[in-house]
Amino acid sequence: MRHQVAGKKLNRSSDNRKMLRRTLIAQLYEHERIKTTRAKAEAIRGEAEKLITLARNSMDGSDVDKVNARRLAAKKLGGHPEIVKKLFDDISPRYKERNGGYTRMFKLGPRQGDAAEMVLLELVEE
Repeated sequence: MRHQVAGKKLNRSSDNRKMLRRTLIAQLYEHERIKTTRAKAEAIRGEAEKLITLARNSMDGSDVDKVNARRLAAKKLGGHPEIVKKLFDDISPRYKERNGGYTRMFKLGPRQGDAAEMVLLELVEE
């Protein structure tokens, strides 16, 4: 039974799963939209939105809070300094007035090879 077990395993070991999530979130922030399977998109969506909220909330904090938030984001993203900079300087100010719901999923239909459900995960523009 999976009572109160958080997250999806995605048929990978824990290290591989952690790196997959870091890479997908970094790619989402870099390109602002990614095409992936529905299971992977659902696995990263919450964490990606939490990082945007962290960056958004740090804008009003002191200098110490801003540095701490950037360090936390860098830890979650696995050492991509250019992605952390884009998250805090470009992406989070866009959502200053928005209370969550920073991503959107569009269903694209099944993939040709294995019929996996494909989605387009993107950052909301407004």
